[in-house]
Amino acid sequence: MEERPQIQPDRRRGRAATTNASGRYERHARVAVDDGWWQEPERAIRTDVRLEAPRSAITRNSSPDVPFDRSVNPYRGCEHGCIYCFARPSHAWLGLSPGLDFETQLVARPGIAAVLARELSRKSYKPATIAIGTNTDPYQPIEGRFRAMREVLEVLRDFRHPVGIVTKGTLIERDIDVLSDMARDGLVHVGVSVTTLDPKLARRMEPRVPAPARRLATIRALSEAGVPVRAMLGPVIPGLSDSEMERIMEASAEAGATAASWIMLRLPREVADLFQDWLVEHYPDRANRVLGHLRDMHDGKLYVSDWGRRMRGEGPYAEMLDMRFRVALKRLGLNKHLPDLRTDLFRVPPKTGDQLDLFA
Repeated sequence: MEERPQIQPDRRRGRAATTNASGRYERHARVAVDDGWWQEPERAIRTDVRLEAPRSAITRNSSPDVPFDRSVNPYRGCEHGCIYCFARPSHAWLGLSPGLDFETQLVARPGIAAVLARELSRKSYKPATIAIGTNTDPYQPIEGRFRAMREVLEVLRDFRHPVGIVTKGTLIERDIDVLSDMARDGLVHVGVSVTTLDPKLARRMEPRVPAPARRLATIRALSEAGVPVRAMLGPVIPGLSDSEMERIMEASAEAGATAASWIMLRLPREVADLFQDWLVEHYPDRANRVLGHLRDMHDGKLYVSDWGRRMRGEGPYAEMLDMRFRVALKRLGLNKHLPDLRTDLFRVPPKTGDQLDLFA
């Protein structure tokens, strides 16, 4: 395994990535060099947020193995800092590193709700479920400050537009008032990601994500408010967290989840090196086993991006995991299909000053 320059642990406390290599589109690489001159001790890396005035809100995709064709991202980068996050490579498009920059150099998009409202108001727009949380978590810590997700959710409620949300953030409980209203009309599903029940593993792997028990409490709060919740076991890490599959499903069902899904660990582009460095630092005794299982499922590679294969992998180990999942799914009653979200209620709300507004 190739050795890469590591950032000192005291500078990256509370972070998952151990390196901050230049993005793949940069012409020059950043290298730390000791020139012999005295320097003040380097401080811990802090989170920095810059603002972006969004020109568009809805992102389209045509991937055949994802169940949506449009999404909205209120933020770029994610302070949750999950080491396995498949969205890390997207930070290279900003001229930033998929490593520590992804966790610490964030972009907030205040005003995205107003842009979304304009796009939904176009006569040519045809409603279909908008996915939020598929790239970076809309309820990461900075949402408490910027409230961009809250504003987006209010726009979707006013337009009576369906939305599917994926999150690990317990801040979603703040928006239960809006979510429960939308749920009554069949306009929202929420997927809560639980990767492990082990708080020590979670703290290392997802350093700024609420603890597993706290996420289970969020499932319960949403469920009790009438919001349909799917427990998302993702990613399953072979040789590290796969033994917990049934226990996670049992805990999620007890908390009120009515459906469940799972995906295998994915290591696209820079994520492969980042995950390997993290694995060697925290679980050196398991590294070969974890990486060996991944290679067995991906034709000897750590990752294969082919549609239809990238989410689960192939081979005996992947088949065994899927069989275990299906047996537990049926046993726990998590094999229910969440109701299809409604598009027939969509309408453009009247604006202040519109003729209809005179009769309100």
